[in-house]
Amino acid sequence: MNSTPLLIINDAAARARRALPYIQQQLDQNGVRYDLHRTTAPGDATSRARTAIEEGCSLIGVVGGDGTLSEAAGGYFTVSNHDDLPTAINPAAAIAILPSGTGNDFARTLMGKRAEIDHWIQAFITYARDPNEKNTRVVDAIRARTDNYRRHVICINASTLGLGGETAARVAAQGQSMRRFSGETRFVAAALGALAAWRERPVKVRIDDEIVIEGPMNLLAVANARFAGGGMMLSPQAELDDARLDVVTASGLSRPGILHELTRIHEGGHVANPKVKIVQGRSVDIQTVAPEDALLIEIDGNVSGRTPADYRIIPNAIRIVFVKDRKE
Repeated sequence: MNSTPLLIINDAAARARRALPYIQQQLDQNGVRYDLHRTTAPGDATSRARTAIEEGCSLIGVVGGDGTLSEAAGGYFTVSNHDDLPTAINPAAAIAILPSGTGNDFARTLMGKRAEIDHWIQAFITYARDPNEKNTRVVDAIRARTDNYRRHVICINASTLGLGGETAARVAAQGQSMRRFSGETRFVAAALGALAAWRERPVKVRIDDEIVIEGPMNLLAVANARFAGGGMMLSPQAELDDARLDVVTASGLSRPGILHELTRIHEGGHVANPKVKIVQGRSVDIQTVAPEDALLIEIDGNVSGRTPADYRIIPNAIRIVFVKDRKE
């Protein structure tokens, strides 16, 4: 059994590599022992986290963005290729956020605002010294199945489809000249490029096998958290622990209309548009009829297959290290 905390760093991310020496310095100065794992490929964070949890590790800190956090969170669950929802390997094990990615939207939802890296380092140190439940928050997660339900992914923040998926692909492909800008700027630039090439696709959305939304759509999102895409408030009323998905659909928006909503989405103003709907549920199935209309899917910042796809909420799924800002 290995109870030493584990740090997982997305070694491909320049921001994470820059943040790591400072994080290590703070942990060393506070006498916190830890093991370090540098990811080498997509999915590596999942397999390493799962091995660590199975070997008795009860605290993993993630140095990276939402994609790395999501991958590591996937390692906290049993592997299931059936209809059954995955279950936590050790419900008492916690995951700590050391946000150093492009968007860091999950951390923003937890705090309700951006918080400096020092806040999250201190939360890690506090929990490593005293693994008390009062210093954690148990949140829901989402089990997603994409690529005609064959690919299984854990989502903790949000998944966007169609225009959102195309935007995520463009963010991932951005060169070094763009990577020096803020996450918000990078996402907006990618969204504008994706919008120029976009056309509405006929989509059928079924929520809890009861509510059906059908028609040509610009944007779909399945959210657990409020923020996605570097600070866009996709679902202003979403809660991380309400055992509900927030399903966001936009149908019939012109390109100028989408551009207008992009100026409002950071404050959640897009929900006032009658062409935008938000429906809550425990499960959602998303179908596109023709193969050429299949929607590219983004999950927590990572491009993760195409439709058809479905999502189910996993209530009380994972324990997050979380300390409220003491200045509040």
